[in-house]
Amino acid sequence: MNHSATPSNSLLLKRLRTFDFLRGLHETALARLAHASAWKVYPPNAVVFWEEDVESNLFYLQYGSLKVLKSSPDGREQVLKFIEAGDIFNEVGVLAKRPNPATAVTLEESGIWLIPRHALEEILLAHPQAAMQVIENMADKIIELVTLAADLSLKTVEARFAKLLLEQAAGDVIERRRWTNQSELAARLGTVPDVLSRVTRELTKAGLIKMDKQHIRILDRAGLKTRAMIKDEG
Repeated sequence: MNHSATPSNSLLLKRLRTFDFLRGLHETALARLAHASAWKVYPPNAVVFWEEDVESNLFYLQYGSLKVLKSSPDGREQVLKFIEAGDIFNEVGVLAKRPNPATAVTLEESGIWLIPRHALEEILLAHPQAAMQVIENMADKIIELVTLAADLSLKTVEARFAKLLLEQAAGDVIERRRWTNQSELAARLGTVPDVLSRVTRELTKAGLIKMDKQHIRILDRAGLKTRAMIKDEG
């Protein structure tokens, strides 16, 4: 895809057809939603929306990557999640009509469709089944946040890192994106780079993982599950 060109709304329409909460909607309704949307390209390290802002758009990330984070008064970050190409985000902010609970920042150049609240509300009011799907999606995100809070309060940094590797692995390999440095990973895990470096060395020394500039390889999945405090079912 040529990222320098402005994509047509028909490309967004094609993606809208695949969204769970819009499944079953008439083509005319989806076309209206696509037509009302705007396209914007954000450079790396750009703020898409700030915590405490009132944002009136739902976002669809066509390409690029973002992080959603909370910041403390002393400047520390807790990354709540990473947004990848193909994801929609800000359902809570756009539907609750309240200040955003977090900040979204691009990690690389990112092309984003901005779907306005008024167009989305028209769809949801006219199609209750779509509204129910949105509620289910928001419930899933609440469960994710509860799990994150539990991990941060109850698990060690080593356990959190091991769990993240197991979740992110395609097979036994995790591709290290060019923005995935120690600082970003540490923020995701609720720690600092020095502590994460020590944990990484310990897992490597134990023969559980192997790291290079492009990849992290899981060498002992069972051992990593033990470090992640994950119990096998059955």
